[in-house]
Amino acid sequence: MFTGLIETIGTIENYDDSKDGVVITITDCSPILEDVHLGDSISTNGVCLTVIEFDEQRTKFKVGVAPETLRKTNLGNLTTTSNVNLERAVTSDVRLGGHVVQGHVDTIATIVDKKPDGEAISYTFELRDKEFINYIVHKGFIAIDGTSLTITSVDDSKAQFSIMLISYSQSKVILAQKKIGDTVNIEVDLTGKLIEKQIESNLRQQMNNEESQLNKLISSIVERKVKELMK
Repeated sequence: MFTGLIETIGTIENYDDSKDGVVITITDCSPILEDVHLGDSISTNGVCLTVIEFDEQRTKFKVGVAPETLRKTNLGNLTTTSNVNLERAVTSDVRLGGHVVQGHVDTIATIVDKKPDGEAISYTFELRDKEFINYIVHKGFIAIDGTSLTITSVDDSKAQFSIMLISYSQSKVILAQKKIGDTVNIEVDLTGKLIEKQIESNLRQQMNNEESQLNKLISSIVERKVKELMK
């Protein structure tokens, strides 16, 4: 689990692509490797990846990326010298300054607009997989390349949403380096998924129970409509 507060920006030193997946070497990240262990989780552009190797000087580490992860995310677009957001998994004494981020990317989005707004930058994104717009709400949380941000507007019909990147954050995350047409990894807020699951489960149980309040209500409405038609 992560907070969405990026600890440092790393650099891709090597990108080893094979039929079985990808092994990425990330360097320039000493601040997060002081206490690293093999098997630790590090969010890389919002993707929870496992450390499989690191150097003795603790300046760089390697992670493996499975084919399924490449399909869901934009990690396949990374090249040598690409910058990536990095955050270690939370510990029991970490303040949750962002929101609960799993590191399980749902889809990617394309930047369709970028413009200054005072000292901030306003971004608008369009989702590749349109159905995830159902979990994005005004003033709700979202993780963009692993960064916890607040939604400023939503256009359900276009599967688009906007955020504001304040001046302080512009030097702390890679989003400020991106331009219109670039893609980002998106993880929607888990809360919306949980609520949807509970509602669907509850409705299914009620529909399967003839004596449920929902079925009684539906029967009552149908009976009333039939009587109205027969008058």
